[in-house]
Amino acid sequence: MTQAFGYAVIAAFANVIGAFAVARGTTSNYRLIEPFVAFSAGFMLAVVLTEILPEAFARSGSAAPVLVFAGYLAVHLSQHTVTPHFHFGEETHPVSAYAARSAVVGLLLHTFFDGVAIASAFLVAPQLGIVVFLAVFLHKLPEGATISSLTLAAGGSRRLAILGAAALGLASLLGVALTDQLGFLVRHGLALSGGVTLYVAASNLVPEFQGKRGWATPLALLAGAGVFFATHAILGGP
Repeated sequence: MTQAFGYAVIAAFANVIGAFAVARGTTSNYRLIEPFVAFSAGFMLAVVLTEILPEAFARSGSAAPVLVFAGYLAVHLSQHTVTPHFHFGEETHPVSAYAARSAVVGLLLHTFFDGVAIASAFLVAPQLGIVVFLAVFLHKLPEGATISSLTLAAGGSRRLAILGAAALGLASLLGVALTDQLGFLVRHGLALSGGVTLYVAASNLVPEFQGKRGWATPLALLAGAGVFFATHAILGGP
């Protein structure tokens, strides 16, 4: 589990890096976020549909469908009840401090299961752990940038923006730590996190760009999936 924790630390820093870039003003516009989000979605969808879910069904057996759905539903409820205002990308309108804080709280469940996904994947095979880590890492960069943008739009300080992103990263580390301690997560963590990952890719990321015109985002989506299959070929299957 030491290996999984090390990769989770890198993924957690991606939240902070994304937040820091926005808070320090090094990101003057968000034109690159949409293609990057599309790329992340393509990679994540390929990972969850071709790697995570088959392994989850093998580990959890007949309980897997319910657990996958439970993970999907839990994130949906947390992001649409606790979090009244959240979307990936730049926040262009003033928001309340409550909206910014609740966005962080609402995302804690999702980021916790990012850690569970990494840890559970490494329990299957190092190759699977690496591709799941890459899927988590890719979406954590725009996630950190988004939380930072939302915090600043609410009138929060740069320090608060970075601390919010750091909290999301710490939740992922907690997910890794608890997966190693709880037998339920050792066996069923991959199924639960598979549902969470499916939600993030299909219900969080894809809607951010599917209505956009042009070829940039569709090609980025296909590129993300292509990079996954290339990575899988290089690493070899679990």
